[in-house]
Amino acid sequence: MLSVSGLTKRFENLTVMEGFDLTVRRGGFTTLIGPSGCGKSTLFDILTGVFPKDGGRISWLGEDFPDLMGRAAYMQQKDLLLPWLSLIDNAILPATIAGADTKESRGKALSLFRRLELGDFEGYTPAKVSGGMRQRCALVRTLMFEHELVLLDEPLSALDAITRRSLQGLLLLLQSEFRKTLLMITHDIEEALLLSDELLVLTPMPMRVRERFVLDMPKAGRSTNPDLLKIKEHVLEELEGDVREAV
Repeated sequence: MLSVSGLTKRFENLTVMEGFDLTVRRGGFTTLIGPSGCGKSTLFDILTGVFPKDGGRISWLGEDFPDLMGRAAYMQQKDLLLPWLSLIDNAILPATIAGADTKESRGKALSLFRRLELGDFEGYTPAKVSGGMRQRCALVRTLMFEHELVLLDEPLSALDAITRRSLQGLLLLLQSEFRKTLLMITHDIEEALLLSDELLVLTPMPMRVRERFVLDMPKAGRSTNPDLLKIKEHVLEELEGDVREAV
């Protein structure tokens, strides 16, 4: 579905990435993990058109584009809900801006609210609900874009451990029930191993793919899978080595 080849980005004398390659297959869940500041979020900024690339190609369904603006949904670390709007009005904001039929959009959003256990809270403002509920609302808003590819930039990092675990299952629903293709950034190796079909370990800047792991085992019971525990130990050792070198 998505192919990035030879991607290069520089900020003055800082080379964030040079010759970076990435392939995302349709229907898969690909996760990027790497040391802080290696360029992961910059990659997403390039893909969404926030920053222009300095070189390389971005190919979407076999056709080259400067970025994925209008082709991918983007869910960030913070829910970015507008505090003066209700949850339902926040959720339908993309459709409202696009000029879509409000009644139809609200009906679709309410259906998603019920599916994601927000059905009794659509009239609440963000300040009156928990962080987990706000992030569920942000997830509904992401689905309202109706794009097949969803970019996830540490979408659960601001949540407590219990809420985070419950919402991990919702991310899997994006793939299994809503038929989305997912590309996620995380710093949580356990989360990456539990959710991903493919894990890419990145180097410090200039960012490149250091290792690629295809995780083709069932997702149920992964937390005790001995092969994944070995991968976890290996990746942690690599990332800790990067931190030691940086210090």
